[in-house]
Amino acid sequence: MRVAIFSDSFSPVVNGVAVSINALIDELRARGHSAHIFTTGFRGYKDPDPNVYRFPSVGLPLFPGYPLAIPPFYFALRNFRKHQFDIIHTHTPYTVGFVGLRWAESHEIPIVSTYHTLYDRYAHYVPYMPKVYTRYKIAKHTNYYYNRCRHVIAPSEPAAQALRRHSVRTPVTIIPTGNPELRDMSKDEARKQIGARPGDRILLYVGRVAKEKNIPLLVEAVAQVLLASPNLRFFMVGDGPFRKQAQQMARDFGVGDQVRFAGAVARSEVDKYYLASDLFVFASTTETQGLVVGEAMTYGLPTVAVHGGGASASIRDGSNGFIVGNSAGALAEKIDEVMSNGVLRAQLSACARASVKSWTHSDSCDQVLRVYEEVLGK
Repeated sequence: MRVAIFSDSFSPVVNGVAVSINALIDELRARGHSAHIFTTGFRGYKDPDPNVYRFPSVGLPLFPGYPLAIPPFYFALRNFRKHQFDIIHTHTPYTVGFVGLRWAESHEIPIVSTYHTLYDRYAHYVPYMPKVYTRYKIAKHTNYYYNRCRHVIAPSEPAAQALRRHSVRTPVTIIPTGNPELRDMSKDEARKQIGARPGDRILLYVGRVAKEKNIPLLVEAVAQVLLASPNLRFFMVGDGPFRKQAQQMARDFGVGDQVRFAGAVARSEVDKYYLASDLFVFASTTETQGLVVGEAMTYGLPTVAVHGGGASASIRDGSNGFIVGNSAGALAEKIDEVMSNGVLRAQLSACARASVKSWTHSDSCDQVLRVYEEVLGK
């Protein structure tokens, strides 16, 4: 079948949405389907994929690295009409996703959408508007958009619950993004490549360095552990608007020598950080899935995470990791417990690897194709 995919986030953006879409595209094409991507333009970026269509866009000072698509969309529409798509799959309810919805309606093409993000948790990014009003408008738009889709895919039960809270009546299927194949590299080589010293034990965070990811609490908790453990290092992989503040916090807590901000790392290079580390730490309560938690577990990394959202839903407390309350003290205490007990860490590691072994990108694509077939009446 011919699938048109619409998303505000796509390469060269590196985030969970882009990773999920790229994995889906690769699997669809491996099965002989044709996938075309409609997304925002990036100045100076040259797509290696000829099936990517870029809308005109402008940069936004409040969202560096996330340009906003703007009209006219006519040139992309001409390309859209050439292919006679069987189905449209959007990955955002906003600008690009809304274009996908309108084109689906005007061309009578069935539309499926994946609900990747708890958008109401990002209300603080909208300037000059009270958060209560912004959240109300987000809820109204969520209801409007997803009730006009034929089917909605949610990556986790918390995401599906959020849709139900917004009175979305469209059928919802929970399909987590699959986990990638393991990188063929030894742990020692990975540690060498990321600059870890012999004898270092490594805590790892992968994701946007943004306030809604609960970074202030994470840095505070990790700092408490680092101060008592001179051979412990903390690597933060990712970038975002809270990076400078997080670096200042590390300095203020007196742990700057033990924290490394790796910044935005190419997707092909992130795996070596998982492989080199000993424990994954995650404090965000705004995730629909927490894709990075599953990725960490494929490398045998147990996770200590704060309760809430989709990230903690993938953790079996006491088996492949631990879930704690939303406080720096509780998070620090559990990190210290795991890192000071090698036997416990080895048990958690084995369970982490086993818990995600059976769910791959291929499994995820199989489920998505079943949704497509259901919508198309096949």
